[in-house]
Amino acid sequence: MLGSLILLGICVFLFFHLIGIHRPKNFPPGPWPLPVFGNLLQLNLNNPLNDFKLLAERYGSIYSLYLGRNPVVVLNGIKAIKEALVTKSADFSGRPQDLLTSHITERKGILMTDYGPAWKEHRRFALMSLRNFGLGKQSMEKRILGEIEHLVGKLKKHSGSSLNPQTLFHNAASNIISLVLFGTRYDYDDETLKQYIALFTENNKIINGPWSIIYDTFPLVRFLPLPFMKVFKNTHLLKTITIALLNKHKETRVPGKPRDFVDCYLDEQDKKENGSTFDEMQLIMYILVLHSAGTDTSSNTLLTAFLYLMVFPDIQEKCQQEIDDVLQGKAEVSFEDRHNMPYTQAVIHESQRIANTVPLSVFHLTSRDTELMGYNIPKGTIIIPNLSSVLSEEGQWKFPHEFNPSNFLNEHGQFEKPEAFIPFSAGPRVCLGEGLARTELFLILVTLLRHFRFVWPKDAGEPDFTPVFGITIAPKPYRMGVRLRHPAREMTSQ
Repeated sequence: MLGSLILLGICVFLFFHLIGIHRPKNFPPGPWPLPVFGNLLQLNLNNPLNDFKLLAERYGSIYSLYLGRNPVVVLNGIKAIKEALVTKSADFSGRPQDLLTSHITERKGILMTDYGPAWKEHRRFALMSLRNFGLGKQSMEKRILGEIEHLVGKLKKHSGSSLNPQTLFHNAASNIISLVLFGTRYDYDDETLKQYIALFTENNKIINGPWSIIYDTFPLVRFLPLPFMKVFKNTHLLKTITIALLNKHKETRVPGKPRDFVDCYLDEQDKKENGSTFDEMQLIMYILVLHSAGTDTSSNTLLTAFLYLMVFPDIQEKCQQEIDDVLQGKAEVSFEDRHNMPYTQAVIHESQRIANTVPLSVFHLTSRDTELMGYNIPKGTIIIPNLSSVLSEEGQWKFPHEFNPSNFLNEHGQFEKPEAFIPFSAGPRVCLGEGLARTELFLILVTLLRHFRFVWPKDAGEPDFTPVFGITIAPKPYRMGVRLRHPAREMTSQ
């Protein structure tokens, strides 16, 4: 009997030893992982940000986790993130290639492509094309301001009442990225626009949720008819719609005379020889990734900004006074006007900081064995840059845990951007659409504050600042009261 128990104990020990997870030598510390599951059962998968904060308090700015058997290192604070993503970017700029997100994108486009010559070629092209196309310049400004006219028209219809701004801002942001990509916009009631946004929204919910974690952790279940399969179905439909749009766009294209990003890409494709990484499926994924990312981040930042401006009317009034003073006699705002609006600039940047739109960035991967702040990080380790930890880091901000434009103003009231302001991440993988987002947010917020006063509806109850966690963070749905400013006189030069 005793011998049988000893034998059983040995078998159990060997079983768990074989399936157990062995932490590499000098690997960052972290909670002990369970066999098969790793640390999954120790995290709130619906919103792990508080868990990440508690783990950083216990283990330091660099700690390790396991998603199943996959090693993960979480980076917290400006020092760790900048050393990895900027100073040692060649070691930390890879992308995980066996996760749901990489399988959806088929490792094409710019987001999940691994760090290498093909990625660098496409990144260089995208930056050059967007710059030449006029992001932050007058040609792009005119397109954004044209979309804002439709936004103003929609809000005027609700003057004196209230509306749900979520759909409104999503539609406007989607149209702006569509103008960048195709040079076209859609009516807010257009079925193509509605379908695009609905499919992207559903995909983002699944990719962020527990089913995505199950897909990433347990490869054996990937072919079962589970909810994550809906993402592939939705993506196939999005590609079908995009191919139809692309084919229609080609009918009016004049080679060598680009009107938009798609034309620039097709011109570049024409120049390349056989074997080039520039092809139509790359372009399709480019369009889908840029459209999804450009819609969610900008619209959720605007939703955050107007939520706080309603709750803090004194901040809204101070912005409006500055806007009125600077734009007096001008028909419309220009991106250059930001240099004369330090307080409004501070409010916009503070909205981005508080919005914390992409809290965990996009996961990175170590491309070789490396070292970070005294720890050994093996090749193939997933890296999570916790941008949320930087945007509220003690010692980096005057008021790290409250909405206060003073975080971006010096003692003379001049606009200053702290080093810890990295909502777009940092290093070679910094967000490709940063220039567009900055232009878009400034022009929209200034124009709307110039025309309208936004108030918290009396029947809306108490404001709830608790964010909804996802690939991008969003405020809880709310209603926005709209009042027309200066109703007796429109802007004098319009």
